[in-house]
Amino acid sequence: MKKLVLVAASVVMIFGSCSKSAAPTASLKTDIDTISYELGMINSAGVKQYLSERLGVDTTYMDEFYKGLVEAANSSDNKKKAAYFAGIQIGQQLGTQMFKGINYQLFGEDSTKSISMRNLLSGFIAQTEGKAEFDIEKVRNGLQEKMGRFRDKSLAKTYAANKEAGEKFMAQNKTKEGIKELTPGGVQYKVIKEGNGPIPADTSRVMVSYEGRTIDGKVFDSSYKNNDNKPIEITVNNMIPGWIDVLTHMPVGSVWEIYIPQEKAYGSREAGEDVKPFSALIFKLELVSISPNK
Repeated sequence: MKKLVLVAASVVMIFGSCSKSAAPTASLKTDIDTISYELGMINSAGVKQYLSERLGVDTTYMDEFYKGLVEAANSSDNKKKAAYFAGIQIGQQLGTQMFKGINYQLFGEDSTKSISMRNLLSGFIAQTEGKAEFDIEKVRNGLQEKMGRFRDKSLAKTYAANKEAGEKFMAQNKTKEGIKELTPGGVQYKVIKEGNGPIPADTSRVMVSYEGRTIDGKVFDSSYKNNDNKPIEITVNNMIPGWIDVLTHMPVGSVWEIYIPQEKAYGSREAGEDVKPFSALIFKLELVSISPNK
């Protein structure tokens, strides 16, 4: 019986040591002890959500997080370890936020494709060492354009059906009664109400009301609904190309229904949950007034 008790005790010791938290035990003997503890409490707000949503950490493994936290905090005066922990922190940001964000930017929802983590890290380290393969200024000036071309080519395959549906819609729509084109193959419009006011310049600030729909009729945005039926102020040249084309031909007081091909809308970009890449779009657009110069 004594042997059985000893075995049971050893099991408790083993499992007890596994479940012990990495957190140091607080010693709350003085005011500064209490203040220190309370500062720790205050600064922990939202940490689990941040770990999960921003850093991609599986919070099932919080004990491992606590171990790293305690070791890093206690090594703040050790320059060698401080550099190592800084590398871990930045590496995690590269591996979660940047890596995932760039993959989505280039490949959309196609999770079978990815940039090279190996080359991402190689370029990162080479540039910090001053040994990069390319001139940084040339990369800085050309990378966004290169990524844009790559994204367009990649997503054109993924969303080929969406692009084709938009082209078919625009081709059929222009044959309908009352439909006009601003330029051949460009934006189409139908006059609901013709205004007789001035026409904005591309630099004008204007008051507009609008409702946006996909070609299958789904409303994805509406100032009538989202702004209590009040017009909103915009700068013409800050809008998508199709809106710029329309507003610089539209007299104040007009209400038009406009039909925008994907290349004059958001192109390969996704604009919210309902507007997928290469989407042709429909808007009811009301030009209320031109704002006075400020």
